[in-house]
Amino acid sequence: MRLHARALLLTLACLTAVAATVAGLAHARSSASSDGVVVITAQLGFQNGAAAGTGMVLTPSGRVLTNNHVIAGATSVRVTVPKTHRSYTAHVVGYDMADDVAVLKLESASGLATVTRGSSSSIAVGDTVTAVGNAGGRGSITTSAGKVTRVGQTISVSDDHGRVEQLADLIEASTRVQPGDSGGALVDSNGRVVGMVTAASASRRFRFDGAPSNAAFAIRIAKAFGIAQQIVSGGGSANVHIGATAFMGVSVGAVDGSSPATSGALIAGVVPDGPADSAGLAEGDVITAVGGKGITAPSDISTILLTKKPGSRIAVAYVERSGAKHTATVTLASGPPQ
Repeated sequence: MRLHARALLLTLACLTAVAATVAGLAHARSSASSDGVVVITAQLGFQNGAAAGTGMVLTPSGRVLTNNHVIAGATSVRVTVPKTHRSYTAHVVGYDMADDVAVLKLESASGLATVTRGSSSSIAVGDTVTAVGNAGGRGSITTSAGKVTRVGQTISVSDDHGRVEQLADLIEASTRVQPGDSGGALVDSNGRVVGMVTAASASRRFRFDGAPSNAAFAIRIAKAFGIAQQIVSGGGSANVHIGATAFMGVSVGAVDGSSPATSGALIAGVVPDGPADSAGLAEGDVITAVGGKGITAPSDISTILLTKKPGSRIAVAYVERSGAKHTATVTLASGPPQ
């Protein structure tokens, strides 16, 4: 089982956590500013791996705010409170892929310390801030101090399915962060949360390859809290997905010259006994339509599935490796968040 520390970059790939301490890195053991900051471990059952990240406790009963990319693909999630060393099973309440926000609910939690929200609207260049997270995915809270260097920043990111999103109005700070810090708190000089650490940059490009970055990007906490409130209230939208995620049980990629179709999504793998397998789809087939909607890129499938519920029956048109065309009815299961 591989351990990965999740961080949002130009590519949302799983990145190997680095356990070595980097000389000169301004990470230290946490202080009072770490109240309400927790460690997240996500098991990636269909990828034979795990991911690590950070979260912020919103309520004593265990609602936790984090980045969507921390829990994307997770088949199970556990959250640990470092100060008490108590660990909780968590389920995903909902998530917003476009804005990289997710909300978890811890089972049987009560009396948890929560983060203290500050005002992100008053943040200005030169302000002192501290990033609080789970640097390197080591399972303990670390801090890194710095200054706000820019506000209102926009960056472009893409995920493993080729979806490209823009994250806008971010706070950029000179705090050094590592994989595992995603979902952590950016706090002001009074220990109040003004942002959620989401991405890093180094050498003028976005990356998080295990080395410490030169800068951190954070979502303004007012925006992250607003999305969290929408999720908790059950207010689904074009961006916000509430509840369990519909699952077809395939991994897909772009078609190539050897594919049986010139357009669609090539099936690279099928989950044994999963929905697609049970309906007769196989590795090497090309999916050309889902629910009557044409598929031109692999990301089209996940976009359609986000509008469906587990248990729904959906028509899938595909081309076999032999070139034969078929349509199968697939009963969607409940799967990992996207």
